[in-house]
Amino acid sequence: MADVCDWNPDFTSPAGDQVLRPALGSAVTLNCTAWVVSGLHCPLPSVQWLKDGLPLGNGSHYSFQEDLWVGANLSKVLVSRVLRVNLTTAEDYGVFTCSVHNISSSSFTLWRAGPPGHVAAVLASLLVLLALLLAALLYVKCRLNVLLWYQDAYGEVEMNDGKLYDAYVSYSDCPEDRKFVNFILKPQLERRRGYKLFLDDRDLLPRAEPSADLLVNLSRCRRLIVVLSDAFLGRAWCSHSFREGLCRLLELTRRPIFITFEGQRRDPAHPALRLLRQHRHLVTLLLWKPGSVTPSSDFWKELQLALPRKVRYRAMEGDPQTQLQDDKDPMLIVRGSVPEARTLDPELDPDPEGDLGVRGPVFGESSVSPHASGFALGEGRGTEVDVSDLGSRNYSARTDFYCLVSEDDV
Repeated sequence: MADVCDWNPDFTSPAGDQVLRPALGSAVTLNCTAWVVSGLHCPLPSVQWLKDGLPLGNGSHYSFQEDLWVGANLSKVLVSRVLRVNLTTAEDYGVFTCSVHNISSSSFTLWRAGPPGHVAAVLASLLVLLALLLAALLYVKCRLNVLLWYQDAYGEVEMNDGKLYDAYVSYSDCPEDRKFVNFILKPQLERRRGYKLFLDDRDLLPRAEPSADLLVNLSRCRRLIVVLSDAFLGRAWCSHSFREGLCRLLELTRRPIFITFEGQRRDPAHPALRLLRQHRHLVTLLLWKPGSVTPSSDFWKELQLALPRKVRYRAMEGDPQTQLQDDKDPMLIVRGSVPEARTLDPELDPDPEGDLGVRGPVFGESSVSPHASGFALGEGRGTEVDVSDLGSRNYSARTDFYCLVSEDDV
């Protein structure tokens, strides 16, 4: 029976050594509960608390509560002793160990919790702020490029709508506006961007009523571009009836484009400019700056976004009439039917792009037999010329073909 009394207790609380970090000035409750094997002649088990290896006595900072439950068959005893620690000073922290019969023990280690650290939260906030700033910077710098890419890839294709021009350009008949339209706007849009413009320097809306020519011309164009220069704003209808004229334009065309100039901001009291700024959701208002003349400026990107999407097709081999209309005219045949005896390697051709198709030799050409020369003789019929190989001839050496106008007609 002596061996039974010396058996190790089974701790239910704590299940193992624990480390706690309570704050200074708080109170901690440490529960030590264990099942102890007992017998009739075994002494009652007791629980002892130690602090840093020394027995813990009663004090103002500590209080104990001890309980004991004996099993029905007196084979096991549940012993419990609760320690309450008031952490008022730094000396109250340490290693608290509960021991049963001095045989087995379990410990609580109390560490003083430091002040709440905000370093991680501050770093996380800075990283989030930096990410937002970077996203905003990328949005400002790349917004137009992304929109242009989306328009070229997934934008609406305006084709087969009966329109002949991409934009109708209205401007004032003054030297400055003519230079701006003919030497800046038109070359940039037509040559570099591939748009087709209709230019008109007449009054756009005299007395705010559209003329018949304006209705016809606007119906042939997909967009309307108005160059709002000082000379254009000096017209009578821009000062007195611009609101009525704008309503007419919104009925005639899709989201008109107005180009203003940076110097006009010095006079924001003009009724036309003030009205356009109030209705930005109905029109496209662009500002021309001194740096907008460069092809990569934001002005041209915003203008291209307001214009229809341009669709680029692969270049077709040969003349479009030959490809689309199946024209058999030998002057339009790119690659004529050349006899095998006269077929040349294209790499030997000294001027492969100087005429139509692959050329045969011009000088030193071998003679051709009468039956292959293209002339058919006999049986009372006239001669017929074989034109099947006209596409391979050197037309640059001749000037006597397709003469439709004589000197007498001239």
